[in-house]
Amino acid sequence: MKKLTIFLYGVASYGAFLATFLYLAGFMSNLWVPKSIDAVPTAPLGQALLINLCLLGIFAVQHSVMARAPFKRWLTRYIPAAAERSTYVLFSSLALILLIALWEPMGGVVWSVGSPMAQSLVYGLFGLGLMLVLVSTFLINHFDLFGLRQVWLNLIGREYEPVQFKLHSLYRYVRHPLYVGFFVAIWATPTMTVAHLVFSVMCSAYILIGTHLEERDLRSFHPEYDAYARDVPGFIPKLGGKHPAAVSDLA
Repeated sequence: MKKLTIFLYGVASYGAFLATFLYLAGFMSNLWVPKSIDAVPTAPLGQALLINLCLLGIFAVQHSVMARAPFKRWLTRYIPAAAERSTYVLFSSLALILLIALWEPMGGVVWSVGSPMAQSLVYGLFGLGLMLVLVSTFLINHFDLFGLRQVWLNLIGREYEPVQFKLHSLYRYVRHPLYVGFFVAIWATPTMTVAHLVFSVMCSAYILIGTHLEERDLRSFHPEYDAYARDVPGFIPKLGGKHPAAVSDLA
C-alpha cells in the first residue's frame, strides 16, 4: 500500500506540474487565461514591483535550494527517497502557482509589435521556445526529471539507478537547450510591458545563476563534465567547427 501511495503521489505531482506549465504558457502569452502577466494594473507601481520581485525570489530560492544535494539528503530523512523528486516537482509547481496567483501587472509598454504578421511570428517563436523546453526534457529522460520513473521503479520493486547522461542531438551543440528554450519563451512577446520585462530579466538572471550551481554539482559528480563543457558552449551554438558525435556517458 505504501508503494502504491508513493506512486499516486508522484503521478499527482506530475499532474500539478503539467497543469501549471500549460497555464504558464497562457499567462506569459496573454492568451486563454483569466489573469495574465499583462492584465490591467490594480496596485501602485512601487507596490506591484515589490510584490513581483518577492514572488520571483520565492520561486528562485525554492527551485535552487531543493535541487541541492545537502537539501535532498536532509529531505530523505523524512520522506521516502523515491518521492524526493516528485516532492521537488510539486513544490516547484506550488511556487509557480503562487507567483501566477499573486502577480501584479504594472502597465507601461517597452516595445510593441504592430503588424499582425509580425505578431504571429513572435508568437510562433514563443511556441518554439516552449517546444524546445519539452523536447529537451525528453532527450534527458522526461519521466526521471519529473519523478515518475522513481515512483514507478519503487512500485515494481526495482532499485533506482540514475539515468546515464548521453549527448543526444541538441546536447551536442549546447549544454543547456532546455534553458535556451526558456530564454526564447520569456523574451518572445509582441508587447513587452514593464511587468513582462521585470519577469524576463529576473528569470534570465535566475537561469544564469542556476546554471552555474547546476554545473558545479555536475562537475563534482561527473569528472567528464569538464571536457564536455570545454567542447560544447552553454547557450549559443558554435558556428561551424566540429561537434561531439557519439559521446560516452557521464555516469
